[in-house]
Amino acid sequence: MSSALKYIGGVLILLALGIVLWRMSTSEEMPAPVAEEEVVLETVSPQSVIGTSVEGRSIEAYTYGEGSTHLLFVGGIHGGYEWNSVLLAYELIDYLEAYPEVLPETLTVTVIPALNPDGLYAVTKKEGQFVASDVTGDTTVGRFNANAVDLNRNFDCKWQPESTWRSQPVSAGTKAFSEPEAQALRDFVLEQSPTAVVFWHSKANAVYASECLEGVLPETLTLMNTYATAAKYRAVPSFDAYPVTGDAEGWLASLGIPAITVELRTHETIEWEQNRAAIRALFSLYGE
Repeated sequence: MSSALKYIGGVLILLALGIVLWRMSTSEEMPAPVAEEEVVLETVSPQSVIGTSVEGRSIEAYTYGEGSTHLLFVGGIHGGYEWNSVLLAYELIDYLEAYPEVLPETLTVTVIPALNPDGLYAVTKKEGQFVASDVTGDTTVGRFNANAVDLNRNFDCKWQPESTWRSQPVSAGTKAFSEPEAQALRDFVLEQSPTAVVFWHSKANAVYASECLEGVLPETLTLMNTYATAAKYRAVPSFDAYPVTGDAEGWLASLGIPAITVELRTHETIEWEQNRAAIRALFSLYGE
């Protein structure tokens, strides 16, 4: 790749990340961002704050519709390491603001764009420059919360104090729900009882079903297949690359709530056209 192309790519990444951070800190209008296709970017004030991070940043939720069936979409549980999942969540927010008619009357949709705002903030230097790794070459910058805990190992499904990521040990906290970010999602779920939950991650180009001690829920397979088919991702009924404990999706399965992990293709793209098709497919599935 030429130096010019590398420079342009870096600018686009910084611009996209800047949009994410800006959306979390202000409600003033700004120009539309660079995106994979034409988008409508409307400024939306957070409709609720469901909790705060270790460093005191707000965890925001945006809710649309008043139907009895409640779909929840969550981005950024791994913060800046998967910052494109946050950008995708904001894209959905803008889409629902611009086209409210796409939401069936029977549905309520909540979007939590950044469950790990401290991890998202960690991928920027004080000067506002994007960093993919620290000076040691550590590419995990921004994955964990400010307590160095992997939030997707801090939930009450087979929880252990040490879990794994890519077969490497990671901290899962001092106990299940020891971290304020995990507590925020737990409290929201217990209060709102969503019908189904979608988590956005990167990068594996696939949709994974959730399971805990009782295995995969039949409804979860329907959710997985519907999303994967519409978005043209691989459908994977069971994650077996390495042992995982304490994941949020598994905890939801233990509550009888179907949940899936949607892994984007890269750490930079949002694949909006694909994911919009999948979101619309879920609206049809649950809005009947």
